[in-house]
Amino acid sequence: MLSTGSRRVQNRASRARRMAAQSLRNSPSYLGAFFRRMRSKLGPAKATTATAHKLAKIIYHMLQEQTPSQERGAEYAIQKDQERKLRQLRKQAKHLGFALVPQTSH
Repeated sequence: MLSTGSRRVQNRASRARRMAAQSLRNSPSYLGAFFRRMRSKLGPAKATTATAHKLAKIIYHMLQEQTPSQERGAEYAIQKDQERKLRQLRKQAKHLGFALVPQTSH
């Protein structure tokens, strides 16, 4: 039977990134929003791994570029998520032979 959780790791840096990822659960930041979105899709264990991976990429680029990280905020994540969903809906509607029409507010 295949395991659905994440593997245990011995690397201390990896453990630290996972702990940092778990602490983002209630954070109002871009990474917090990312963690919550992944948790709803993948479950808590894989969301922690995905967020830790994103943290590792951010840290790597910070070290390579020798620049501070730019915090985008949760609003940015929510806006990008809505744009992504809208693109996906338009694509699905086109595939089914429909067109999305924006609704005018009264």
